[in-house]
Amino acid sequence: MRLPEPGGDRPTEPRPPEPVPSARKGLRQDFDARARAARADFEAQLKQRKAEFGARNEALTARTGRNLPAAIAIALAFAVVMLAALLIWKPAFMVVAAFLLGVAVYELASAMRFAGRDVPRVPSVLAAVGMVPAAFLGGQVAALFALIGGIVLIAVWRLVEVALTRERPPAGHVVRDLTNGLFVQAYITLLGACIVLLSAQPRGELWVIAFILVVVAVDTGAYATGLNLGKHPMAPRISPKKTWEGFAGSVAASILVGIIVTWLMLGLPWWTGIVLGVLISGSATLGDLTESMIKRDLGIKDISSFLPGHGGLLDRIDSILPSAAVAYVLFLVVVH
Repeated sequence: MRLPEPGGDRPTEPRPPEPVPSARKGLRQDFDARARAARADFEAQLKQRKAEFGARNEALTARTGRNLPAAIAIALAFAVVMLAALLIWKPAFMVVAAFLLGVAVYELASAMRFAGRDVPRVPSVLAAVGMVPAAFLGGQVAALFALIGGIVLIAVWRLVEVALTRERPPAGHVVRDLTNGLFVQAYITLLGACIVLLSAQPRGELWVIAFILVVVAVDTGAYATGLNLGKHPMAPRISPKKTWEGFAGSVAASILVGIIVTWLMLGLPWWTGIVLGVLISGSATLGDLTESMIKRDLGIKDISSFLPGHGGLLDRIDSILPSAAVAYVLFLVVVH
């Protein structure tokens, strides 16, 4: 006899009726509609946040005269490259310096040509680039001879151009072109030689890093203090956004960072940090104002558009160039 299966005598629970195809289609359409609505809402919020960020960035740029996110990104990129060259294999810094000085000279010479001052670009760049290995490998005397040779090359190049031109410019214009070519070399190549000479010294790479950190402190201190407290313009005709409050903030920040870097990095007495900070705050500010005067004289806003939406490379190293001379002289006084 066959026994009943366990639970066989219990009534089976009725299964829920399967949804008809039209119901399934309605559920799917509802789900798709909700997904589209959520996506549209997310995209709208993202667009609004982007617009708000853009508006804040434009307002900050109009107030400070610079694109802050771009400035930070460019500064970090340069910092990584320079630190890698100085700390991993110091001779590689010659490549970095040659690139920076060559581009800066090309920018300034091009800006002058745009203003009607025919400064030869090719020999100007060759003079700047050629000075770098001369200074790094040969020292001060080699750097001086390379600089003088470059200036002679620029002058001869321009005179040959004038001689080969059918409609020769007035003598006054030629003299102006020669003096402007000399100025480019004195302003960029000569001051740039100081950072190359400094980097070639024993522990010179630490001095380069230290003084650049102080320059960054000057820029940051002036930016933060001037943005929040600036009321009294320092040089309204040259740089309307620079204020005495910002300058005071730059001096305080440079002294603080100067003490830290001279004590921890250079192994010098703390008071040398005060000297370094005060001198660099003055040289960095002077460099910034000098470049502003050059741009006003040439009738341009930025030296070039090498860095899209951010000006030229010279706009970024204008404070470093005169500060390099200050740091190099201070190195010679303190160490030698």
